[in-house]
Amino acid sequence: MIRTKSEILKGYKAKASEISQEINKTKSRGRLLLFAQLTTFVIVVMSVVAYTLWHEGMVCGIVASFSVLAYLLSRYADGKNSERADHLKALLHTYMGEMAYLDGNFSAFYDGERYLNPHHEFSFDLDIFGPQSLFHRINRSITRGGSDRLAECCSLSNKTTIADIANEREAINEMAELSDLRMEFMALTDGEVLETNKVYDAFDDVKTLQLPKFATSGSAKWLAMVSVGIMAVLTCWSAFGSLPSNVPLLWGLMQTIVCLTLCGKHISEANKVVGEIERQTKGYAKIMRLIASHEYSAKLNKDVAEILSSADTNALQALKELTAIIDAIDRRGHALYMVLADALVLNDLWLVRRFAKWKLKYQAEASAWIDAVSIFDTRVSMATFRYNEPRGIDATIVDEDKVVYDANDLYHPFLGDKAVANDFNIQDGNYYIVTGANMAGKSTFLRSVGINYILALCGMPVFASNYRVSLFSLFSSMRTSDDLAHGISYFNAELLRLKQLIDTCRENSRTLIILDEILKGTNSADKLNGSRMFLEAMSKMPVTGIIATHDLELSKMADQYPQRFHNYCFEIELGASVTYSYKITPGVARNQNATFLLKEILK
Repeated sequence: MIRTKSEILKGYKAKASEISQEINKTKSRGRLLLFAQLTTFVIVVMSVVAYTLWHEGMVCGIVASFSVLAYLLSRYADGKNSERADHLKALLHTYMGEMAYLDGNFSAFYDGERYLNPHHEFSFDLDIFGPQSLFHRINRSITRGGSDRLAECCSLSNKTTIADIANEREAINEMAELSDLRMEFMALTDGEVLETNKVYDAFDDVKTLQLPKFATSGSAKWLAMVSVGIMAVLTCWSAFGSLPSNVPLLWGLMQTIVCLTLCGKHISEANKVVGEIERQTKGYAKIMRLIASHEYSAKLNKDVAEILSSADTNALQALKELTAIIDAIDRRGHALYMVLADALVLNDLWLVRRFAKWKLKYQAEASAWIDAVSIFDTRVSMATFRYNEPRGIDATIVDEDKVVYDANDLYHPFLGDKAVANDFNIQDGNYYIVTGANMAGKSTFLRSVGINYILALCGMPVFASNYRVSLFSLFSSMRTSDDLAHGISYFNAELLRLKQLIDTCRENSRTLIILDEILKGTNSADKLNGSRMFLEAMSKMPVTGIIATHDLELSKMADQYPQRFHNYCFEIELGASVTYSYKITPGVARNQNATFLLKEILK
C-alpha cells in the first residue's frame, strides 16, 4: 500500500487520539472501582456493627459475604484496569515517539553511540552510529540483543547471500504492514531495554546447576510414591483405627529428614538460579506471548514464531512451568509449610524432580528463544523504518562476480524532501574522481552511495527511483582524526587508515572504496604526488573507487588512464552570490568558492 509521510503522520495522530480517549476511560473506570471498594468496605463494617447491635446474624452475614465478594472483585478489576492504563500510556508514548520521528526528532530512541568505532571499514565515515545517525533513525529495540543485532546488520558484520537478503526484505515488508503489532511490541517495556546478556547468564546458571541423578530416576519416583502411600495408610489407620499416633508421626519425621538431607541444598541453589531467571524473563515472556499470538506469511517471521511456540520447544509453556516451580519454591520458604509438605508428600523430592525435568527438557532451547526474540526485535526496528519512509524502494541485488552499482535519482536518506537526486553508474575496476567547490555536495554524495548500499544489504528500503547492485565489500576513508593520547598525528592516522584499506582490499577481491581527500595532512605538492602514487597502485588491484578531491590536478589521471579513471564534478555558479546545484555531472569543476566566501566575510 502506497502512502505519504503526511498520511502516516495523520494515522499516528488518529491512533494517539484514540488511545488518549481510552486512557481517560480507564481513569473514570478507576475512580468508579475505587468508590466501589470504599462502598463495599463500609457495608462490611456496617454489617458487623449491625450484628453487634441487633444480632441479625443471617441477614448481616449474607450482606457481609456479598460485600466481601464485591470488594474482592472490584480490587481485582481495579488491578486489571491499572495494568491496562499503564499499557495504554506506554502505547501512547510509542506513538508520540513516531510522530516526533516524522518531525525530525529522534531523541526518544537510542543513538547507538556505544557502537562507534573509528577503525571500522566504513561505519564511522558514513554516520552509521551516534547522534542523528542511521542507527538513531532506525533503532526501536526493546532488548539489548535486538540492538546489538541491528548494529551488526548496519555494520554488514555478517556475510549474507542474495537469498538471505530477499527473505529478510520479505519479512521486513510484511512486518511493516503489521502496524498495530509493531506498536504493541515497542510499548511492551515502556522505554526500558531488557538486558539480554543477563538472561543468557541466568540460563547458563541453569545449565551449570548440578542436580542429583536420582531426581529424574524412575526408581526414585516409585519409591517416593510408595513412601507417600504408606504415610497415607498410616495416617488413616491412626485416625480411624487402633494404630498409635506416634507411628505416622515417626514416618513423617523420617520423610522430612530424607527430603532435607537429599534435596535441601539443591533446592537452595535452584532457588537462587530460578529467582534470577524470573526477574530477567518477565519482559521476555510478554514479548514471546505477543510474537506467538500472530500468524505470519513471510518465511523468516514464521520461523521465529515456530521457535517460540512449537509443540516440542514451546517457550511460553516452558516459562509457565518455570513460574509454577518458582511459586512452589516460594511457598516452601514458610518453615511450617515446608515441614508438613515434606512429612506428608515428600514435597522437596517432587520439587527437585520437577526442576530437573524442566532443565532436561528446555535448557538446550533457551538460547534459541532469546536469539529469536532478538531477531524479531531487530526486524521490528527495520520494518518501522520501512513504514515511516514510504519514498524508499526495494533494491535489486544481482548475482555477478564484480562490482555493480547502478542508481537513478539517488539521494541521501537523511535529507528527505530537501534532497537533490543524482544518477550514477559505477563500472567494476573503474575509478571516479569527483571535484567541486566547498559545500557543493561531494561528501554528501559519497555518503549517499555508501549508506544506500548498507540499507540494500540489510533488506531495508533504498532512496532512489532505481537501484541495482551486486554483493561486494565496502571501505571508506573520509573522517580521519589524530590521536594525541597515543602520539599519532593526523598525517600518521591517514597513513594507518590507508594501510588498513590496502589490507582489506587484498583480502577481498571485490571492494568499493570511497575516499574523501587523500593525504589531507601534507602540503599540496606532496599530497598530489602521494595521491597519484596511491591511486596508481590501487588501480592494479581488483578494486573500484570513488575519490572526492579539491585538487584539480588529480583529475588529469583520466587523461593518462582514460579506460580506468573518469572525472565527475559538482559545479557551482558564481555571481552576486554562490549558486549550488548539488547535481553531479561528467567533467572537472571550473569554479571554486573559498576566496569568494572569504571576501564576503572580510567586507
